[in-house]
Amino acid sequence: MALRMWASSTANALKISNAISPHFSPAFSLTRCFSKVLEGLKYANSHEWVKHEGSVATIGITHHAQDHLGEVVFVELPEPGVAVTQGKSFGNVESVKATSDVNSPISGEVVDVNTKLTESPGLINSCPYEEGWMIKIKPSSPSELESLMCPKEYTKFCEEEDGH
Repeated sequence: MALRMWASSTANALKISNAISPHFSPAFSLTRCFSKVLEGLKYANSHEWVKHEGSVATIGITHHAQDHLGEVVFVELPEPGVAVTQGKSFGNVESVKATSDVNSPISGEVVDVNTKLTESPGLINSCPYEEGWMIKIKPSSPSELESLMCPKEYTKFCEEEDGH
């Protein structure tokens, strides 16, 4: 998300909900004061996550990002076949607070889009790492994953960004 998390201090002050779906309690997550960060994923400093499995990478926004955005009310995503570029916008998320670009953490061709988000954009809030995924791509440069943060690095990045 190109947008700096300008709402972080307000969200923290108001203690805006950061509830995770009750069906989602993996043993492989790290929880720090404000959000969930999952092992097995890579993270961009623009608050997107990527999970690379085989020839496909799944991309979405992080729990931290959705928490700072607030209630997501609309999602705009690309069509399958579109090329995405690392660090460049591929769509946007509109919440009750703001509209934010969503950037691709790696480059590739979109092979699938989460059409459930059209009817239920709130899936991004309730389960950003499960049903709230946004796109799946065929990576054109898998080595770009090396430039992304591991869970511990991303957790530290978020804490520093939020002033913790």
